[in-house]
Amino acid sequence: MPQKEFCPKRYEAIGADFQNSPDVHLHSTSEKRQFDFSFEPVRENLFRVTFSSPDHPLPPYPSVTKPVTDLKDIHVSATSDGQRKSIQVGEVTASVDWANTPVVLLSLKGQSQPLYRDLPLRSYVVDAAGIAHYTEHDRSALHVGLGEKRAPMDLSGRHFILSATDSFGYDVYNTDPLYKHIPLLIKVTPQGCVAIFSTTHGRGTWSVGSEVDGLWGHFKVYRQDYGGLEQYLIVGKTLKEIVRSYAELVGFPMLVPRWAYGYISGGYKYTMMDEPPAHQALMEFADKLREHGIPCSAHQMSSGYSIAEKEPKVRNVFTWNKYRFPNPEEWIAKYHSRGIRLLTNIKPFLLASHPEFQKLVDGNGFFEDPETGEPGYMRLWSAGGATGGDGCHIDFTSAAAFKWWYDGVQSLKRAGIDAMWNDNNEYTIPNDDWKLAGDEPTVSAAAAKKVQITVGLWGRAIHTELMGKASHDALLNLEPDHRPFVLTRSASAGTMRYAASTWSGDNVTSWESMKGANALSLSAGISLLQCCGHDIGGFEGPQPSPELLLRWIQLGIHSPRFAINCFKTSPGNSSVGEVIEPWMYPEITPLVRDTIKRRYEILPYIYSLGLESHLTASPLQRWVGWGYESDPEVWTKALKAGDEQFWFGDTIMVGGVYQPGVSLAKLYLPRKANDQFDHGFVNMNEPYNYLASGQWVEIASEWRKSIPLLARIGGAIPVGKAVQTRVPGDETAASVAVEELDDYRGVEIFPPRGSSHGQVFSTTWYEDNGISLQPHISQYTVRYSSTQEKVVVGFTRDETSGFVPAWRDLDIILHKGDERCVVSDNGSAVESKGRDARGRKVYTFKT
Repeated sequence: MPQKEFCPKRYEAIGADFQNSPDVHLHSTSEKRQFDFSFEPVRENLFRVTFSSPDHPLPPYPSVTKPVTDLKDIHVSATSDGQRKSIQVGEVTASVDWANTPVVLLSLKGQSQPLYRDLPLRSYVVDAAGIAHYTEHDRSALHVGLGEKRAPMDLSGRHFILSATDSFGYDVYNTDPLYKHIPLLIKVTPQGCVAIFSTTHGRGTWSVGSEVDGLWGHFKVYRQDYGGLEQYLIVGKTLKEIVRSYAELVGFPMLVPRWAYGYISGGYKYTMMDEPPAHQALMEFADKLREHGIPCSAHQMSSGYSIAEKEPKVRNVFTWNKYRFPNPEEWIAKYHSRGIRLLTNIKPFLLASHPEFQKLVDGNGFFEDPETGEPGYMRLWSAGGATGGDGCHIDFTSAAAFKWWYDGVQSLKRAGIDAMWNDNNEYTIPNDDWKLAGDEPTVSAAAAKKVQITVGLWGRAIHTELMGKASHDALLNLEPDHRPFVLTRSASAGTMRYAASTWSGDNVTSWESMKGANALSLSAGISLLQCCGHDIGGFEGPQPSPELLLRWIQLGIHSPRFAINCFKTSPGNSSVGEVIEPWMYPEITPLVRDTIKRRYEILPYIYSLGLESHLTASPLQRWVGWGYESDPEVWTKALKAGDEQFWFGDTIMVGGVYQPGVSLAKLYLPRKANDQFDHGFVNMNEPYNYLASGQWVEIASEWRKSIPLLARIGGAIPVGKAVQTRVPGDETAASVAVEELDDYRGVEIFPPRGSSHGQVFSTTWYEDNGISLQPHISQYTVRYSSTQEKVVVGFTRDETSGFVPAWRDLDIILHKGDERCVVSDNGSAVESKGRDARGRKVYTFKT
């Protein structure tokens, strides 16, 4: 690409209170060109940096609004000596040196080495219409984030495109870009962490130490195609601190409806069928679920429902094919009567044959091509695989287009559809110079500024965000007391304020794809894409073997989102494709059913993790080193890769088997250096053995039984019925149809094999009605300790929120092979229930 770098120098401090303020504002007239630089403490560990010029304006519609500065009750001091200012903000020491180019340095109190430092003499650079920002690169550090990038999890030494595209059938270890546009890069070390977050929706790149120069040494460089730089630096002692602080800046993960953590079915084929028509084919699918005893909470309706009945037979968003669905409202009600909710696929573009295409042309609802003064036409996916037609993407900065989309979503909702599936929203617009309308109220104030209203400067990802907002707001307007559920394929940082869930797009069927997806999940969670998952079995490619399908389902039930959806094309079948069905291999159907039912059994654990994510920003799926930064082994290359094992919550360590015919897996069991008693782990499967932490272990994992699953000793897993259940307070149509009430709760506990040496373990989980926008979250705490002869258990329920579940008594479930008795820590009665179907001893607390 062309390069026209210019590095401004000769900066001067400006501002009347410069000496006493912790802020730094600099102005340069280097070579008669004006540039401005600023550094501002915003919170105790959050700093805002800007670099701009009249020709390089700051992002006109940033993905986050500048927060109000809040340094109250924090020690702040500043000293300046002409061309350098030192600033102390709480535990963070910062300095800005502008003797040449501005150089920012950040370190934590008590640390001898800085966590962050700009590259001297080449820090903040203009490059044609955009900018470049150079920082020093620590080759020993772990680098994570960027939303969703090719495996492994550690981004160090690699180059990434900051954009999004329709990566159909991608290679999880090589394809870039994928579907997300989130310019968040986090450097993680045992001594501390620092995040760099850019607010632009525009394209760029991150070179994370992939470039090296004999003169400049090892560096990272962020390049942005258009405009000036607005970025936030976040400092923290741990990755957990960074993720929470990032959430405080961009917004905490949304509340996800409880049903969305269940099994979500799908398959492009069903809505594309004419014989039998799609409505009949989908009812037959629901019948098969019942026949095989497989619980299912929702179904993703692919876009075939909107394919025109007559030529040209292409998709027309917000319309119904009345041959395939003669009476949508009646059919939707039938699906709800099975307890299954529906998500409809909606895409942000119209082909020229769409019945309302001209309406959007007249309303200025598409991008404008400045060369023609007409709407910007491009090739768009029209029906089956690799088939296309001419049309236009919707410009969501247009008031008319935003309203048209909002009304379209409401038309689907009024028909009974439960949630929206925002698909194909990467906005692969072919021309940076196409113009935006800019009259939608959300953006109109920004558009009124004296900046170009073009795709390049404003960014493509702004439309992904605004599409999410339009879908979200339309749902919320019709059900103001319920959580709107929008599933989005693409995302910016701001998109997740409106979309509650996402997935890794059109993956391919292979053992390697299943393995690499673990790394994508960890990157996603760190980037606040926390109800995220993958298309189990692979969206594209050949059908999975029985072994691969079962392994993938075993792995998938231990992820935030569990969905089976695909469009498996072949040279002779590219319009309808084939699907993965849980019963497609009769020899493993009972095993598939039992695995999916285990997902429902641990749903109280998963849903509690989701509520915890909403409250604290901690992801459900976590890197092995999350909370174990003091263990040197977690910093090795194998564990920084993040593709073979992970934490699911803080109790379950999940491993995998990533090759056919393999029945052994190697896992590392992390250990905290400062724990006086680290009791290790216990194998949740045969032979149910206890394992010391701080070592690599081999776990037997025969494919017809389980993947490696280890429980942290001292942890707990709240469980419910192994079926879909109805929670008090959820009176939606699909919920009312569910027969089973959520009136059972147990807790699987994992005490040490012998004495806990006086240590009392405690776990708190959360529950609510799973649907309300304003939640009433109740808390439940189980405590336990152990001796050689008994396990002493206590239980506390806090329902002051007002939510009271259907269950009252609590079962305590011991690990298989633990033959001790359970007694109460306050002397209340505990009833033995004997053994459950897995041979585990169970005791009941009457509460």
